[in-house]
Amino acid sequence: MPNRLARETSPYLQQHADNPVDWYAWGDEALTLARDSNKPILLSIGYSACHWCHVMAHESFEDPAVAAVMNELFVNIKVDREERPDLDQIYQTAQAMLTQRNGGWPLTMFLLPDQTPFFGGTYFPKTPRYGMPGFLDLLPQVATAYRNQQTEIAQQSESLRAALARTLPPPAGNAAPTPALLDEALRELKNSFDEVEGGLGDAPKFPHPSELEFCLQSSIAQRDEYAQAMVRLTLTKMAEGGIFDQVGGGFCRYSVDQTWTIPHFEKMLYDNGPLLRLYSDLWLLDPQPLFRRTVADTAAWVVREMQSPEGGYYSSLDADSEHEEGKYYVWTPDEVRATVGDYDYALIAPHYGLDGRANFEHEFWHLRVNKPLAVGDGNLARLDAARAKLFARREQRVRPGCDEKILASWNALMIKGMARAARVFDDPVWLASAQRAADFLRSTLWRDGRLLATCKDGRAHLNAYLDDYAFLLDALIELMQCELRSADIAWARELATVLLEQFEDREHGGFFFVSHDHERLIHRAKIGPDNATPSGNGIAAIALNRLGHLLGEPRWCEAALRTVKAFKPVMERHPSGHSSLCIAFSEQLAPPTLIVLAGDGAAQWQRRLAGLYLPHTLVVCLRGGEKLPAALDKPAPAAGVNAWICRGLECLPAITNLDELLASLAGAHS
Repeated sequence: MPNRLARETSPYLQQHADNPVDWYAWGDEALTLARDSNKPILLSIGYSACHWCHVMAHESFEDPAVAAVMNELFVNIKVDREERPDLDQIYQTAQAMLTQRNGGWPLTMFLLPDQTPFFGGTYFPKTPRYGMPGFLDLLPQVATAYRNQQTEIAQQSESLRAALARTLPPPAGNAAPTPALLDEALRELKNSFDEVEGGLGDAPKFPHPSELEFCLQSSIAQRDEYAQAMVRLTLTKMAEGGIFDQVGGGFCRYSVDQTWTIPHFEKMLYDNGPLLRLYSDLWLLDPQPLFRRTVADTAAWVVREMQSPEGGYYSSLDADSEHEEGKYYVWTPDEVRATVGDYDYALIAPHYGLDGRANFEHEFWHLRVNKPLAVGDGNLARLDAARAKLFARREQRVRPGCDEKILASWNALMIKGMARAARVFDDPVWLASAQRAADFLRSTLWRDGRLLATCKDGRAHLNAYLDDYAFLLDALIELMQCELRSADIAWARELATVLLEQFEDREHGGFFFVSHDHERLIHRAKIGPDNATPSGNGIAAIALNRLGHLLGEPRWCEAALRTVKAFKPVMERHPSGHSSLCIAFSEQLAPPTLIVLAGDGAAQWQRRLAGLYLPHTLVVCLRGGEKLPAALDKPAPAAGVNAWICRGLECLPAITNLDELLASLAGAHS
């Protein structure tokens, strides 16, 4: 019979519903049982696209002998880290403190009944190997330690809770950072840059879109061509590498090697949304066909495979198919030749490296651009035709699993990416996709003036987190610059209000990750650094400051400033690790410019402005009925277009000539 996880919305938890383990989801039932029975908790955290999570499940959780020991000795709780990032953050941090090692997934933690961890690790094999203890041997040892070492464990628990408390940023006073902080952040990023293959740091290589966005903006603000070259080289190498799906579009999570060739094959929504935006922005500065094709292929993949019929975006595609990582994506030269024919194979074999040695498991080829195509002779058309044949052939394979839960925060990142790409490339299909997703979130996850975090099969639940509110507010501001819809303006106001009322640290500034009325956990985090996703505090500060200027609400701008001040000490220790907060700080040093357009033909002006890289400028086109502050609610002229350049609630006289407007902007940014 299925266990309790069959009732959950998470596909990851449902994957474990047929385990012989007596699994509980995190909640009062399991926590009460642990307290009443005085049993330790075995907490297992993972996610559906995680390869090693599947390995541990097959080896241990599906084994009746292992399950019997787990059921006898522990209260077993399974958590989807994507639905419960609050728990994942706490216990990843605790694991690092206890073991002095980096964490990851699956995360395996043993907790006291009061939720405090006393031992843990990540993946454990069923029997000893890789220099790790066997899970089946480890379980009784941990249970014995729990019974016999209560005093030592209690002392360790007290120290761990104190260490978690010290991860909060220290009280910072009322001083803002100095502009030198931005220079130091850029210096740090330059020092970690790979000048040959692009990217930051060594293998494994991750995309780091927040850091690259900061570099791109700094290249204009500081007239630093090298900073722009860092972004250009990185995005070129990624688009040509195996981290990008050369057949079906979209980026994988990271590359295991220095050259972006072999990825960890899972595709996550939260990577692809920011990368869509970043490639679109770079194209404005350097309109190479490669960047445009990368945006188009990624957006096509999102609409084709990641958008639900109701409008929300799915979370991820699995790394595995048929229990093998990468099997869906890799090829042999013979299979490619049989698919495209000898004539086109002669073209694409050197292009994709099929004429060289196998690059995956010594017997398969994962496609990457190995040699650029010669321009002319219809080569690009032949390549596109060959890719279409490969795509059709690949569609006949067993597809990787799709995690169809819809997360507010990840949807928001994709809404912003799709809207930004739509605005830059004037694509109504991509804009409609982004608006459908936003409308789905508003109709499904917005309940009684509060946001829910996740939805699947029509069932929405769980208190939303800081990232959900901040990323969604940021996405709505991007949507408003595509089309100024009154519903988006009203919803942005409500989201900003909840952010301040339910998440702000009223004493020290900044925002907690969970709301004031969230369930009580052993730690309440306030996170500043960017990670796989941008910092919720950084994006909240950016979005609140922009919305405050757009809608004339000083309290939102003030909250944004308090946030940057709150993180000043940790930003000064490691500026580049706080790139989103650095962007927020840069827009407080020089508040964002607002351009208001009104009149017949304003939409054409808006499209022209969308072709310029103006990272600190908001452009809105009034169509009538929008509720902007009186100072910004400009009348349409009897004929033609009026444009107002505004900072705060002060606007320059109306400009009626597009060339004059463009010249004014060029002068302001020269």
